[in-house]
Amino acid sequence: MNLAFPYEFDGRGRTAEASPSEHIRDLIEQVLFTAPGERVNRPDFGCGLLQLVFEPNSTELATATQFLVQGALQQTLGDLIEISNVTVTAEDSQLKVLIQYLIRITQQQQVATFVHGGLAK
Repeated sequence: MNLAFPYEFDGRGRTAEASPSEHIRDLIEQVLFTAPGERVNRPDFGCGLLQLVFEPNSTELATATQFLVQGALQQTLGDLIEISNVTVTAEDSQLKVLIQYLIRITQQQQVATFVHGGLAK
């Protein structure tokens, strides 16, 4: 059983579950938006994307973020997914992170997009 992230209840009042592909997307989101050192027993977990909110948006920041994201995902979720591509683009006041990956157990190709900046996520 995979718990839905963020934690919520389903229509029956029970803990909501996620499909295997949804669960992996949830794990990716947790890696992206968790700051290294934030988890007590896993100090190297996360890439700290939220810490970039105070950095000036630029193509240099997007490039650095691309390497940061890819490294964190490979280190943390490398046994579950194979990263095909990470593209980070700077658009106005937002960073858009597009991740293409293969779920190893099902050999299913997936694409997930995350937006960071301002009030959007």
